[in-house]
Amino acid sequence: MAEAAGVSVSTVSHVVNNTGARIGQDARERVRRAIEDLGYRPNAMAKNLVKGASRFLGLVADAIASTPFAGQIIHGAQDEAWQHGYVLLVANTEGNQGAEASAISMMLEHKVRGILYSTWYHRAIDLPAGLAEADTVLVNCYSTGHPVPAVVPDESTGGRDATQMLVDQGHQRIAFLNTRTPSPARDGRLAGYRQALQSAGLPFDPSLVAEVQPDQEGGYAAVDHILATRATGVFCHNDRVAMGLYDGLRDRDLHVPTDVSVVGFDNQEVIAAHLHPTLSTVALPHYELGRRGVRVLLGLDVIERPGPLAVACPCVPRNSITRPSRV
Repeated sequence: MAEAAGVSVSTVSHVVNNTGARIGQDARERVRRAIEDLGYRPNAMAKNLVKGASRFLGLVADAIASTPFAGQIIHGAQDEAWQHGYVLLVANTEGNQGAEASAISMMLEHKVRGILYSTWYHRAIDLPAGLAEADTVLVNCYSTGHPVPAVVPDESTGGRDATQMLVDQGHQRIAFLNTRTPSPARDGRLAGYRQALQSAGLPFDPSLVAEVQPDQEGGYAAVDHILATRATGVFCHNDRVAMGLYDGLRDRDLHVPTDVSVVGFDNQEVIAAHLHPTLSTVALPHYELGRRGVRVLLGLDVIERPGPLAVACPCVPRNSITRPSRV
């Protein structure tokens, strides 16, 4: 490079790194022409080692890259990173602890500005040891043992809003098909369901709450229970449970929403937007979780209250709710 430009190595270094040294315009132009002719690219890794930082952000995930709707976490994080001049390095470990440790080690070697650590469903985690060496934000998960910033979906407000969609249509006997799997989603959505009933002046009836397998089979198996309660509206823990409920009602010659109104949760569009009728639901804000995670990592958003930053789960009204034919 220096030989091609007819200048010293130090002159090339000053021009390439834009150090502000006094270099004549003619020498600068010769260096720039040599850079273009030779196709030179700066060694970003070497510069990172000298400066102690980089324009990279890391994202370590257990499975979100392979789950259609949760992959939006990566999309949101990547868009926000680009907006602020950073490139996102993504490692999808599929829950393999050895791969996870290697990914974190590689990112530390690249002097990443910080690391987002994400899980494909909202849960508490044990913080991987390597993350103690970097600025870290947890996304869609949280740690009870370490004061690490976390960004999670607002499960309780989402549960309240899902139930409120039924309340707003005049439903008074509203059932809730919750998951039997312990999780923040189970507890938060139940709390939100109860809040909506209380705000509407409706009594909480434990017989209207059933814990089911959180999938299509669970919803299908719950149909007889729902009919026995004389519920006119049902809030389902997720869209897969709602899909099973649709199937069970159809097998009994009952229809959504004229006989029973149904609300789901997650907004898995491959399900919710393609059921007949289309399913009213509440969206898990995966894109926004990724975006806000980057903003917290870069110090653009500050978590002011103790505990995780809760991101709103927006309602997605469709065609599965109508006013009850009976009260």
